[in-house]
Amino acid sequence: MDKLPAQMTVVGISKPGGPEVLVPETRALPQVGPHDILIKVAAAGVNRPDVAQRSGAYPPPPGASDLPGLEVAGEVVALGKEATRYKIGDKVMSLVAGGGYAQYCLTHETHAMPVPDGFTMQEAAATPETLMTVWHNVFERGGLKAGETLLIHGGSSGIGTMAIQLAKAFGAKVIVTVGSQDKADACLKLGADRAINYKTEDFVAAAKAATDNVGPNLILDMVGGEYIERNYDAAAMDGRIVQIAFLSAPKATVNFAKLMVKRLHHTGSTLRPRTVADKAAMVEAITAKVLPLLKAGRVKPLMDSTFPLEKASEAHKRMESSQHIGKIVLTV
Repeated sequence: MDKLPAQMTVVGISKPGGPEVLVPETRALPQVGPHDILIKVAAAGVNRPDVAQRSGAYPPPPGASDLPGLEVAGEVVALGKEATRYKIGDKVMSLVAGGGYAQYCLTHETHAMPVPDGFTMQEAAATPETLMTVWHNVFERGGLKAGETLLIHGGSSGIGTMAIQLAKAFGAKVIVTVGSQDKADACLKLGADRAINYKTEDFVAAAKAATDNVGPNLILDMVGGEYIERNYDAAAMDGRIVQIAFLSAPKATVNFAKLMVKRLHHTGSTLRPRTVADKAAMVEAITAKVLPLLKAGRVKPLMDSTFPLEKASEAHKRMESSQHIGKIVLTV
């Protein structure tokens, strides 16, 4: 193995603000802890929380890198004293608590997964964050079962496109909401049974019509705001709603009697602040149940665009335009 450099190029946040505050800088390589592995980053995923962090709305959890970037793929170049899962030279993809926008990135060894056969490094980097978010929220929290119907808001997003494929792979019916015909077509091509354009259709009526007036059993919502009450209207009896973000607003005026009348469950979660052990348990479940689907080519991230690391600001502009379909990735 070549000797590691003392310094690396990263993209930091110079101050809270627009995409232009993302600037390349030089930093020392991170210090490898006992159970850590150091990854030479080939590619890093771009996610909505990165945009929120950049604008000053989503500070990193205590102990995490202050650099943006929650998922990376690359080669293992250094191991902590007690790290035994991987060896130098292994190709891995990993969820990280921060620090992905860099030439080198640390992760806890239990959070890394082998890059599946047939995946490019860009595809691998586009996988961990959405895969873990979808697995935990749709299957572990939401309890989606074969034969049930899942309604996904933001169907063409990185999370939406992953959720469509996983839900279909596990035998569910899938309805999505999208904002354009292009996005609808992309979701249907991935396997969605029905795509509702929320700009021209009422999703509550359309979701009911697509389920013989029963309503979806599970709703994955990243919008919030007025969608909260409309989700209650759309959901089936004993339906579940899982909240993973608030692109609209985290506050709403809602008639909670609907929760009682329909016996609904409304839960939610965030991934980044979860404990090392929590994330390790998710990785273990995914390794057993989902990695075989990735290896078989049945599930793959839908790629929107790639940008060089130094052009991270352009990647953020693309994400904030909401024109993207699937994942945006930085190449290092």
